[in-house]
Parts: sequence; structure tokens; C-alpha cells
Amino acid sequence: TSGDYRYTLQPDGTAAIAKYTGSASELSIPDTLDGHAVTAIGDGAFFFSRFLMSVTIPNSVTFIGDLAFASCDSLTSISIPDSVTTIGDNAFSWCNSLTSVTISDGVIEMDGNPFRGCDNLTQIMVSPDNPVFETIDGVLFNKSEKKLVCYPYAFTQTSYTIPDGIRFIGNGAFVSCRSLTSVTIPDSVTVIGDNAFEYCNSLTNITIPDSVTSIGKNAFDSCNSLTSISIPDGVTSIGKNAFDSCNSLTSISIPDGVTSIGNGAFFSCHSLAGISIPESVTTIGDYAFYFCNSLTSISIPDGVTSIGNGAFDSCNSLTSISIPDGVTDMGNNPFAGCKNLTRIIVSPDHPVFATIDGVLFNKSEKKLVCYPYAFTQTSYTIPDGIRSIGDRAFSSCNVLTSIVIPNSVTSIGNSAFEYCKSLTSISIPNGVTSIGKSAFYFCESLTSITIPDSVTSIGDSAFSWCESLTSITIPDSVTSIGNSAFASCRSLTSVTIPDSVTSIGNSAFAFCRSLTSISIPDSVTSIGDGAFWGCESLASISIPDGVTSIGDEAFSSCKSLTSISIPESVTSIGKYAFAKCSESLTLTVVRNSWAARWCKENGMNYTYTDALDWLKQ
Repeated sequence: TSGDYRYTLQPDGTAAIAKYTGSASELSIPDTLDGHAVTAIGDGAFFFSRFLMSVTIPNSVTFIGDLAFASCDSLTSISIPDSVTTIGDNAFSWCNSLTSVTISDGVIEMDGNPFRGCDNLTQIMVSPDNPVFETIDGVLFNKSEKKLVCYPYAFTQTSYTIPDGIRFIGNGAFVSCRSLTSVTIPDSVTVIGDNAFEYCNSLTNITIPDSVTSIGKNAFDSCNSLTSISIPDGVTSIGKNAFDSCNSLTSISIPDGVTSIGNGAFFSCHSLAGISIPESVTTIGDYAFYFCNSLTSISIPDGVTSIGNGAFDSCNSLTSISIPDGVTDMGNNPFAGCKNLTRIIVSPDHPVFATIDGVLFNKSEKKLVCYPYAFTQTSYTIPDGIRSIGDRAFSSCNVLTSIVIPNSVTSIGNSAFEYCKSLTSISIPNGVTSIGKSAFYFCESLTSITIPDSVTSIGDSAFSWCESLTSITIPDSVTSIGNSAFASCRSLTSVTIPDSVTSIGNSAFAFCRSLTSISIPDSVTSIGDGAFWGCESLASISIPDGVTSIGDEAFSSCKSLTSISIPESVTSIGKYAFAKCSESLTLTVVRNSWAARWCKENGMNYTYTDALDWLKQ
């Protein structure tokens, strides 16, 4: 540390600024720190320095890192010296007060778009002697790569034609250019980079030429006005989230050359009513068509071998779907939350998947994959022989009130019964060893549940928001209670934690407002952040001798808590651990212990465990 700067020494003995901690509005960065020449401004060094209005960089600096001045939204001017050769990706992103930038002839390398999201940037000037970069009509290009680097965000024209000869549209080149309604791409372009047109909210018309072979991730993310698009034949893959949240997109043409549809490629395209997937496609990524509300039907071609997690999740107009024989790999319930899905069609000759009474199973894994959301029966018995209930298998099946799980089941997956809001009873068999995270999340009608002795782990948020759950017994086999495991179980009045448990996770019992008492066993060594936050009825609690740490806000807003005993083993108490508790809260501590010193330093009410020993003498 040197003054307001934290820096790291580089192999050549020069300094790279790691963090600026000052609050100057006009700043001249020093050329040396503790005798070391400053040659680099590291990644995020001035990130979110909102007070900075102007910065002068010394001639010793050659490198400006990624996000170096990102979100400096008061920055109106910056002087970049000729010594700088490299400017990192997003180096000046959301610098909203920056109106003009001058790039010296020394800059020869620029990662991505350093000026992404500078909402008021109207002018980019480049030294005429710069060997690499140049502007044409105010737009920044890389001459050597023939790449469009940055279209200034404050330009007001509604249409733009990219010069013929440009090969690449760089990462984030047009991001947040909200005035543009149309862009003409020449036949010379082969690559549309990541985030290239992200948040171009007014863009209604764009033609992608046949020369393009690659569309990057998030390339057209949140282009809300785009109604249709044709993908050229040369494209072989559609990048991750390429058309995410294109809410007005009603149709799209995917060419025969495409072999994979990336994760979230058409995520939340609410208006997309129909799409034809070509025979060339072999992979449909995770959440590829998530929340495509208007999608009424889709034909999965025979060439597809893999369907990702939640690929058609929440496609609420989808009533039936056919799974071809070629599909051998299927992620977590691809059809979770499809409110009108009543029919899943699988060939009787399918090598991996089968349906029993309309419910989808993985034969080879003996796993229940998907219980159709629109089924109207109120109870269901899982066939004997099934070993696992897959992730999100019954997600949002609101009609079900009871489910019978056979003894053959050993695993209940993540979010398996989440949002089953009518589920009142369920019996977990003795063979189950793990309850996945969010397994019973928001099962608000569930009044009681018995966890068998075979269970060793309860996942994060496993029973969170089970608002009708009044009591629960945790078996001796459980060693840890996950983060938010019982958070917001507002009717839970008591719980017994067995001696086998060694840790209570973050927010494990947060907002259990009816919880009046809890016994923490000697085996527990750590109580996580916010573990009992908002347990308003909890009046007293004893922390066992083995506990060494109490997390941040562990007992915050426990308004009825008047006494708590802190053992000598505790050596760490987090911030606001007892904030907003009763004003009469008194901690009982061991004389000369770490906790006793902590109470003195933090002005807590306390008493000693031996305070009344004199009466016994």
C-alpha cells in the first residue's frame, strides 16, 4: 500500500495499480509508487469510483486492464498517454458522463469494446499515425483485423451500414445502441461477436448475410423489437443466449448446417410461436427455449441425441411433445413448468426412455424424469423399483396433494417437489440417503414430514417456505443442515437437532417466526450467517462448547431473545450477529474469554458464568 493506492510488484520490479481507495474528483496518477515505476493499471483498479471526474495517466503506463475504470459514471475526461499500448475489455464501460475519447498512436491492442455502455459517448478520435486503429464516420475499427470495435452509443441515427470489407463485428460493438432500428451487414462479415447487438432495444430489422459462420453468445440478447431473423446456411452453432429475451421475435429460420442450439439460445422469447429445428441438430442446450410462452408445438428431429436441463421449461402453450429414439441424454426435467403439457410420446422401442401412465422415466437409471404438469389427479404412487426422483421431476405440479414414494428410492433430486403448493403429505422411505437442494421448496401446504434415519444430507433450501410445516425431526444420520434449509417455515414451533450435526448453514432457520426454542447439540462447531435471522419468538438459546464461530447476523432481529450463553470455545462472532434483538439481551460469557473481550469492545450487555459463585461460598 502506498497512500490511496494498493499495488502489486511485477516480475520486472515495476508496479501495477490493483486498487485506488481515495476519493479525489480530479486525479493525476503518480508515475512511481515507493520508488517503483507505475507501468500498469490492473483489472478493476478504479471500478465504481463514482466521484472521479477527470484522470491523467502518466507516461510510464503501458497497460490498462479489463474494467479498469468501469462504472466511473462521473468521469468526463481522461488523458491516455502515447505510452499505453493495450486497453482491456470494458476498461471504460458505463462511464456515462464520458462524451469523447482520444486514442493515441501508441495503442496497438484493444480487448473487446473498452467503451461498452458509455451512454453519452459521441466522439472517438484516433491519432492519424496509429498503425492499428482508425475511425470511419466516428465508428472505431481495427484496421489490421478488419473488425468493427465500437459504434458510439450516443449516436442518434436510426440506421447504419457497416463498410464493405469488414470481417468481424467485435464483442459488444453495438451493445445498448438504443437509437438504431436497422443495421446492414456486408457479405464480407464472417463473425458476429459475443454481445454484439445486446440491448439494441429499437432494432427491428437486420439481415445476416450468408458469409457469416459464427453468431456469438448473447449476440442479440434483449433486442426487444426484433420480430424475425434468418440465420444463414454457413452457421453451424447458435451461441449461448444468442437471442435471449427477444420478446417480439415471432419466427426464426434455422438452416440445415446448424448442429447445436446453445444454452438459453431463445430464452424467454415470449412471442415465438413456431420454430423448425433442422435434421442436422444433435444438441439442444440447457434452457434453450425456456419461457417461450407462445410455442404451441415443436418437432425434435431424429438426429438429436441430447436435450439439456430445462430445455423447454415453462413453455406454457406446449400440450404434447414427442421424444425421438436418438435422444439418449436428457438433463434435469426439460419440460418442468409446462402448465398445459398432458402428453409425452416415447416409442416403445426407445433404448433409454419410457412412459408409464404418461409419466416419463429413464429406464437405464430407473429414474423418474417428468410428471406432466397438467395432469389433474390429486395423488400419485411412484412405481416400485424406481431408484431416484430426478431434479425438478414434479416441479409446480399444483394439483397433487399426496405422493407415495416406494422403498426402492434412494435419492430425491434438487427441486424435485418445488412449488407443489397443494402437497399436504409425503412419506420419505428409509432407503433415501440424500434430499436435494430446494427439494420441497415452497410446498406451502405441507404440514409434517418424517425424515428417515438413512438420510445423511439435507440440501440448501430443502424445506424453505414450507409455511404450514409445524414440526420436524432431523435423524441422527444427518451431519449438516444446508443453507436456508428451513428458512421461512413460519409455522415451525420447535425442532430437534441431533448430535450428529456439525454445522448449521447460512440462514438455515431464518424467518422461522414461530420458533420458540431450539437445542443446539455439542457436536455443532459453526453457526452460519443469518442462521436464526428473524426468529421473532425465540426467547433463549444455549450455544454448546464446541462452537468456534457465530456468523454475520446469525441472531439478527430475534426480538424476543433476552439471554444467550456463549461458550469459551467461540473465537469469532460476525457483524451484526445480535442486531435488532431485545434491548435487554444479555450474553453469558466465561470470564477472560474471547467472547468476554468481544462484549466489552462492542458494548454488549453481558454477565459471567461464575457471577453468582460467591453466594455458594
